[in-house]
This record gives sequence, structure tokens and C-alpha cells, in this order.
Amino acid sequence: MEFNKNFSPDYGQITTVSPLIRRLVAHNPSPFTFHGTGTYIIGRDKVAIIDPGPAIPSHIHALEKFLENVEVSHILVTHNHVDHSPAAHPLKLVTGAETYAFDMGHQVDVDNHAEEGRDQNFKPDHILSDGDVIEGDGWTLDVIHTPGHLSNHLCFGLPQEKALFTGDHVMGWSASVVSQPDGDMRDYLASLEKLLDRDDETYYPTHGAPIDNPKPFVRALIAHRHDRERQILAAIAEGANSIPQMVTAIYSDIPIYLHPAAASSVLSHLIHMANDNRVICQGELSYEGIFTTS
Repeated sequence: MEFNKNFSPDYGQITTVSPLIRRLVAHNPSPFTFHGTGTYIIGRDKVAIIDPGPAIPSHIHALEKFLENVEVSHILVTHNHVDHSPAAHPLKLVTGAETYAFDMGHQVDVDNHAEEGRDQNFKPDHILSDGDVIEGDGWTLDVIHTPGHLSNHLCFGLPQEKALFTGDHVMGWSASVVSQPDGDMRDYLASLEKLLDRDDETYYPTHGAPIDNPKPFVRALIAHRHDRERQILAAIAEGANSIPQMVTAIYSDIPIYLHPAAASSVLSHLIHMANDNRVICQGELSYEGIFTTS
């Protein structure tokens, strides 16, 4: 994979991205958020907010200052990681706009240092489903359910500009984390395939730069995941039967502080592969399992 890390946000500044899209990047850089969370503002005078972001005072203040001159009709959330949804509540209090997201359902949050944690307090006012359409002032947003990174992950399509807001499902700077217990590799791959049926010309991830000509990139992400599974099979064949051994063998080129995220991704792959009868797990299908080829 070739990733684009050329992105230098102006924190606290609203940037015009296109006629219908503006962006504000929160100052919350990390190994999982890149340079920070990008909050998107859709429309001109009566707008929607996509991924209001973390509850960082500087970010919320910048949004509130900008929103003094526009009306907010919708607050949309791609998923409820703590870098995406916590600012929804203070924005709702200030603007009166209601929140929209997929059903949060039963949530399990595990501190595995593999990704940003879950915002357990976020509950949307309106539950969205795949295929829903949200109408605003001069814009519409298509709702696409894209489970994998999280089971409640959504993307939003803006047909007026053939744009897709991909949250953490597709990012140009890095592969997405598909982390246990809620991430699902089978769902993630199916959700990537789902995007290939669309005619979007530009992706706007919540982290990093836009992705132009996105279909080749999506195909490369799918191929990357299949290559990773071949690497896992090769590692097992060479005697790496535990997840720590596989991470050491496969991810020798990444910093050790990212190994928990790599281990979570490997487990997601192994669950997918076990369900397809490509690997066998001795004991519980978990981080502690011992794996062999079928």
C-alpha cells in the first residue's frame, strides 16, 4: 500500500474544501488519529455537521464561533469512538440540532491500546439505517452502513459533489484498525466491496487528506488485507503459532507501541480465517489461542 501522509491542518481554522464542504481539524493528533479529527460542515447557510469530534475546548469553541453565522440542521456521526462523537452533545446544546447515527446497541469497550476508546455516553436522537437519505438546504446525504472498523460505522455520500465521507472506514494515510471485540474482518471486506458499486469521485476521511480517484485505492486495501492473510498463513507454516509470534514476524517494520493494534488486527484476520476453515485454533479463539493451518 502507498499511503498519503501529506496533510498539514490549520488547527482552529475553518477551511473551504469545495463549494458545499468545509472542514475544521481538532488538535488531537495520535497514532490512531494522524494529525487530528476532521469535522466536516456540509452546506452554506443551513448546514450539517459530520463527526463533531472530541470534547476539546479549543475545537468546540472554534465550531461554536463559526456556527454563530449559520444554522445547523443535523449533527451526524460516523461511529462512536471518542475522537468522533463526544462534541455532539455540547453542539446540540448550543445549536438545538439533533444527532443522527447508527444504532449504538450493546457496546463493549476494552482497553487494549489498539485504537481510540468508545464514547459510551453517545446516544443519537435519530437512528439511521443503510439506504436512508437525509435532506438539507441545497444538499442531500446518502447513508451507507459500513461495519468492520466498528459494527455501527456509517459513511455519508454527498451526490451533489460525488463525494463520500468515509469516517475511519477508508483513510488515505493508513489502513483502518479492525479491532476486537466489535471489529469484524469479514464485514470490513464486504463493506469495502460495497463502495466499489458507487460512483463517488472523492473520499473525505475523518483523518488525513481527501482521496481522489478512490476505487483503485479501495481495491488496493482489499488486496492488502488478502496479502496479510497470506502472510499469516506463511508465518504459521514457519512455526509462529501464537499472535505475539505472528506480530513479531509480520510487523517487524513498525514501532513496538503499535504492536497491540497489530495484534488486534491479526486476531480479526484469524477469526475470519477460522470461520472459513483456513486455520484451526486450539483453545478459545482469542489472543491466547494457538493456531495451525487446516
